[in-house]
Amino acid sequence: MTSLVRTETIAIPSGDTEILAYLAEPSRPGRFGAVVVIQEVFGVNSHIREVAERLAGAGYVAIAPHIYHRQAPGFEAGYTQADLELGRRYKQGTRAEELLADVQGAIAYLYGKANVIPEGVGCIGFCFGGHVAYLAATLPEVKATASFYGAGIATMTPGGGEPTLSRTADIKGTLYGFFGENDALISAQEVDQIEAALQEHGIPHKIVRYPGADHGFFCDQRPIYNPEAARDAWEQVLQLFKTTLPTAR
Repeated sequence: MTSLVRTETIAIPSGDTEILAYLAEPSRPGRFGAVVVIQEVFGVNSHIREVAERLAGAGYVAIAPHIYHRQAPGFEAGYTQADLELGRRYKQGTRAEELLADVQGAIAYLYGKANVIPEGVGCIGFCFGGHVAYLAATLPEVKATASFYGAGIATMTPGGGEPTLSRTADIKGTLYGFFGENDALISAQEVDQIEAALQEHGIPHKIVRYPGADHGFFCDQRPIYNPEAARDAWEQVLQLFKTTLPTAR
């Protein structure tokens, strides 16, 4: 974070409750495009906060809602095996419609800010958040989605029911998916199924597969961090948002 970015933890509405969210925004005057950032299973931890801050530095108002708030308000964890098991346990307690309500609450908050241009938002998510971002892409306000290694998109949906992939026809904007070819949690066949569904329904998209990259390759706090893949993916994300979201005024 620099003096060019202002951050705070806030409370936003979600359905009939309130949840915490991390807000990062340009400190300079003006009106900006906005992006919703969706956490990994590890919560809104320092990595997710840093992503929000990087987006704010690039000229967006970014908000990261705590999507585990119904089970563990304010949850954040590191990257130990115990952290992973706890995060996965909370993941199992989520439901698709509640997650969508959280994203809608974040969008409503953004649209109410004087420094946000309310003409559509971007969404970016990682790990479980990559799956949730694919869900959120079906919301009418979401104009651009960057889904990083979202496991289970082709095989399940949070809380049960038809796989999230079955909602592909409802996606309104452009979707980019980023996957590592060495990801043990997402098979090459599943990535192919995602790409085929996007093609079938005429969704503007790009699916990027990185040779040698593992699940979580974007996170520089993990030993599986792949700097080359992370750098390329970030450049593509910024280009996606630049071409689909409102520019600063």
